[in-house]
This record gives sequence, C-alpha cells and structure tokens, in this order.
Amino acid sequence: MSYDFDSSRLEEGLPFPRGATYDGKGVNFAVFSAHATKVELCLFDEPGEREIARITLPEYTDEVWHGYVSGLHPGTRYAFRVHGPYEPEAGHRFNPNKLVLDPYSKAHVGQVRWAPELFGYTLGHPDADLSFDERDSAPFMPKCVVVDSRFEWKQPSWIRVPWDRTVIYETHVRGHTMRHPAVPEHLRGTFAGFASDEVVECIRQLGVTSVELLPIQMVVDQQNLLEKGLRNYWGYDTLGFFAVDPRYLSAPWLDEFKAMVDRYHAAGLEVILDVVYNHTPEGNELGPTLSFKGIDNASYYRLMPDNPRYYINDTGTGNTLNLSHPRVLQMVTDSLRYWASEMHIDGFRFDLATILAREPHGFDDGGGFLDSCRQDPVLSSVKLIAEPWDCGPGGYQVGRFPPGWAEWNDTFRDTVRAFWKGDDGLAPEMAKRLTASGDKFNRRGRRPWASVNFITAHDGFTLNDLVSYNDKHNEANGEDNRDGHSDNRSWNCGVEGPTDDPEVTDLRERQKRNLLATLLLSQGTPMVLAGDEFGRTQHGNNNAYCQDNEISWIDWEGIDERGRGLTGFVRKLLALRHGLPVLRRNRFLTGAWNETLQVKDVSWLCPDGKELAPEQWDDPSMRCFGMLIDGRAQASGIPRRGSDATLLLVLNAWHDLVDFTLPDVPGGSRWTCLVDTNVPERDSLPEFGIGDHYQVTGRSLLLFRLDASAESEQTFAQLETVLTEPS
Repeated sequence: MSYDFDSSRLEEGLPFPRGATYDGKGVNFAVFSAHATKVELCLFDEPGEREIARITLPEYTDEVWHGYVSGLHPGTRYAFRVHGPYEPEAGHRFNPNKLVLDPYSKAHVGQVRWAPELFGYTLGHPDADLSFDERDSAPFMPKCVVVDSRFEWKQPSWIRVPWDRTVIYETHVRGHTMRHPAVPEHLRGTFAGFASDEVVECIRQLGVTSVELLPIQMVVDQQNLLEKGLRNYWGYDTLGFFAVDPRYLSAPWLDEFKAMVDRYHAAGLEVILDVVYNHTPEGNELGPTLSFKGIDNASYYRLMPDNPRYYINDTGTGNTLNLSHPRVLQMVTDSLRYWASEMHIDGFRFDLATILAREPHGFDDGGGFLDSCRQDPVLSSVKLIAEPWDCGPGGYQVGRFPPGWAEWNDTFRDTVRAFWKGDDGLAPEMAKRLTASGDKFNRRGRRPWASVNFITAHDGFTLNDLVSYNDKHNEANGEDNRDGHSDNRSWNCGVEGPTDDPEVTDLRERQKRNLLATLLLSQGTPMVLAGDEFGRTQHGNNNAYCQDNEISWIDWEGIDERGRGLTGFVRKLLALRHGLPVLRRNRFLTGAWNETLQVKDVSWLCPDGKELAPEQWDDPSMRCFGMLIDGRAQASGIPRRGSDATLLLVLNAWHDLVDFTLPDVPGGSRWTCLVDTNVPERDSLPEFGIGDHYQVTGRSLLLFRLDASAESEQTFAQLETVLTEPS
C-alpha cells in the first residue's frame, strides 16, 4: 500500500517530550521502543477510518523513535505500526500489521471493536501465540488524537485541603449523574453533567472536602462482557494513561474535563483520581495487541525470567506493568505529572498499589516508583493514596508504605463491620481502629491521616445492603453468583433483602447511623461512598463492576424520607468533625500518661464510668465501652492557653440497654449529648451532670461533649445550631 506524502514536511524532530506535541506549526512525534527496528507513523482521516499516510520516523535517539511533521494540527488522527522481531519465546511480539496506540496519547476517537484481527497471532492456530497473523487491525482500533492543551483556568492549580481536614467522597461520574433529575439528559453520564451546579452543591453541602472519581482514563470493554450485554463500568482496565475516556465527554474536547475540575475547585472541593497503572487490557500471551505489547513487550511488561513467552500475573488480569524499567517508570510518573500539572488534579488513589512498589525481589518501600513520587516536586505535593494490597506474593502491605502516603485501611472496614454485626471479642480491635490504627501506621513520623478509613467502597456492598443482606446476590453479572467476596461481615437484621417489617427497618436505619458515625467520628481520614448518605442500594450485588445500569446508577428521585433524614445526619456528623479538632488530631492517641500536662490523651471506660481493666478487655462478650478523648492533651504535646473539647464516645453493640455512667473529668461540670444514633433528631441537645446515668439503647452510638472552655463557646454555639436544625 502506498500513500502520497510530501517528504519535505518531515524533519528529525526531538526525542522529547514523548507522544504527539503541537507547537503551532506542526507536530513532534516520539515513542520509546528499545527493541524495534522501525516505527511508522500512520495518519488517518477525521472519522479515523481511512489511513491517509504512513511515515517512517526518521530518527532513533536513546531508544526513542522520533520525527517532526510540519503542517499537522490539533485534531489529527494517528497511531503507530512498529517493526521488530516476532519471537514470543524471547519476549518480543512485534507485528506491523497491528496498529498500536501511542502510550502518551492525550485523546482518542473510536473504540476497540473486538475481532480476530486485533491479535498478533492467528486465533485457533495449533501453535497458538507462536503463530503470526498478517491481517490489518486498523479498522477495529481507536485512533489517537493530537490535542491543543491551552485552557483558560479560573481557579488555582490545587485546592490543597489539609490532610487532617480531609473527608473523601468516592463516586462514579456516570453513575452519579445518569438518573439525576437536575442534569439535562444529553449531559447525563458526562463530565459536564457532573459539573452542573446542582450536583456540585449537593456534594459541597454534605460537608465532604474531596471528590474521588473512579477511573476516568481511557479503558477497554472486555470482549466477554460485551458478549453478555455488559461493559466495564468501573473502568479498571486502562489503555490510555494520559487520556480521558470518550464515554464521559459530551463533546470531543478536553476542555470539558478541565472545566469540571475548575468548577469543583471553585466550590472548594478537591478532585482525586482513582488510577490503574498496574496492568493493561492486553492480557497474557493470548491477549490482543493494542499498544504496549506491539511497541516493546519485553520492556513494558514483567515476563517470566525462565520463559519470557509468559507474563507475571501479580494483578490477576493476565499481565503486570514493569515499573522496574526506567522508561516505563518514566511513563507512569509523566502521566501523574500531566494530570496534576496540566489537568489540575489534587491527588491520586492507586489501584493495587503494592504492585507499583514491587521490584523483582518483592515489595520495596524504597523502590523506584515510591522514591520517584517522594522526591518529585509535583507528585510529593499532591495527595497520594495507596490500595496497599494485590494478589501477588507478599501482596498485603497495609501500613508499610513510606511517609507521605495515605492508605486504604481494610482492617478498619472489617473490624467495624464485624463489631456492629455483634461478633465476639472485638472491643480491643475497635479501640485500635477508632484511634487511626496506630498499630499499623504509627511509624516513621506518619500521621493519623495516613489511615483512610472506610466502611464501604465501590467494591462490595453499599451501606444499605450491608445491613440488608447476609449473602451476595450477583446473578446479574452472569457468573452464577461465583464472583465477588463472600466474606462481607454483613447482617440482614433478620430478613434477607427488602422488608416492610418496622422493627427490622428501624434496626437497619440505626445500624446505618452507627456505621456512619463510627466512620466520621474516628481518628484518621474518612471516606464515604456516594449514595450511602441516603441509603442507596445495589440490591445485594457486591461486585457491580460490569453493571452500567440502574443497579449501579444512583437513584436520586427514589430517595424517601428515611434517606433524607440519613443525609441530614451525615451533614451533622461532618459539621461536628469540622468543628471539633479533637476528632481529627494530628498525632496518634496512645493512652500514655503525659507528665507535663498531667493527663492521658485517651482513656477507655466501662459502663460504670471507670477505666477498663485488662480482664475486661479480655472478655469476648464485652460489646459496650466508652472512649474518652481529653481535650487538655494538646495535639502538639505542648501546653497552651485553652484546650480542645473533651469528648466521650460510647459504643454499644449489645442488643440490650446498657446503663452508662458519665465520668468525672477534672474541670468539667456537665455533659452535653451531641449524638445518639437511636434519637438522630432532637429539638435541643440534652445536658447531664457528672455521674449521671444514660440509658444507652441496644446497638447504638453516642457522643458527649464536656462543658466547653470560654474560647470554644462560640464554636460550640455554632455547632449546636447545626445539630438541632431540621434535617
């Protein structure tokens, strides 16, 4: 096949930056491949259907192929064909018949359309992936798009909410807006819809500070899902690390994403991205050739040392990106800097982050990726959150990430769920989780915020389903209910699924409040799953990764009075958290006696108001105890004028009433009940004297405040207004 191209427009260009860079007169193309013998740039018409030029990149510098084409402009459609050895047993899978996407592409048009032509080998051939397929894959591939990155920002680059004030709200751009009555239908499921005033204000008024979006980078819908009428809804299969997925755009321009970020920043809200740099959709040796596999398989992926035909599969998806390779590490950190610097993203949550920190010898908290983030002036200044586990060897590393990182804390999730479910012997574990899991994170000068506490997340039951189902109900996924976790530590309160029984319903609502109050009143960084604030359900599906439909979409019009009441309760809890610094201390509570201040920062009380004895901690049936946080123990450890509030948190996971004696604390004269999950709404906040008894309802949580210092009276007066206003 021949193409008409004016060779005078081609120059050697530069090996940096990678990708396609427009300079006002033309475009520089640069792509890394250590083992290729030739790289061809393929240009396409506007629909991306017809190849109109094929240009050999003229230069090869430091393992980077590059060239400059004058006259090209933003909107140009392109991709590559890469020549080299097809030797799977040596780790090489070059096949120039297969169009491959630029790893640094900032935008794409079209989508992967599954066909046998996408595979570098011939499907069904007796030699499997050792065979070689000569059919052209271009008709079935999306195309890369040259972009103009200019944008007129109205807000500062980052919001920079302090970690100790951070409250994360995890949501999905599409699922959040597809059923939102205030979002115009043509904008539902898009960044523009997510940026609508009603959506932004609803999130802001809840009291959270940071919106964490499930993956929005360019993804591929797996063939097996499409065959079942499903799709990759969550988006954990990234193919384009620099590009937003076109499915979230109402118009084909990056400005829509930037405008959304700008709108959230204007509301004082951070935007955090959930990112997936641990694997790609190219699968194992039997997977398709879409980008990395055809550009330089032996460099981009971790291959079996004794037989590089096969892939190391620490991700459970077929392949693992090789961040031990300097160019692959550079690609990932370049991507992160792009999103932070060019797109003004405030932080990242890293899917299966243990893999990113794994070197050939295993997990290394001083490995290349973690060190790169730590020393980088951009990345070290944004929020970095690890999902600290994967399915590979030594994959569970909660608490082992280095200073500067926060981590999802699944021990908080599991302990809190099991405690309120009524399991035995969990009081000692609960004490650790309420105090930011110092047993895991109090090392190397890390702070309590390093523990990202959560009860629910996208993966698993919603809050409503956690108290409504004993078992998962994933039949809609088409896997005979075999997928998803079976160990949910959930309790249906006596009936599986929906019920009209008022006693069961009331208990479920109280359990929701117990769980939310535990989350939002604990030390550490809380994360709320979108929709939990009003009791969203997925009808028992705890693995809705493929459900781009009403199972996953938030039903805004279906919120009943109970849901609206729960939303008001969450707002009040967050008002307390923001208004009472003692709930978000910047040092770990240890219970040690402070000789200088003559006080303990935290004490643990039994129902008679006295400190728990060791034998009481050892009692597996103990399900009611108090946590006294003394405001005189300053977070800095340095005496100063005034003090923070002294608070008493009482938890009763027992099914019966417990008579709790309000303790005598030096300098205190009365206790005010700020929260009682059995009585979520009150006209006024009741006060009690020292030594008074409070009847703690079975399965309920309470928060009391000791009388405020003069310096704090104004803050508490403002809080009281919020706490007693109608929900």
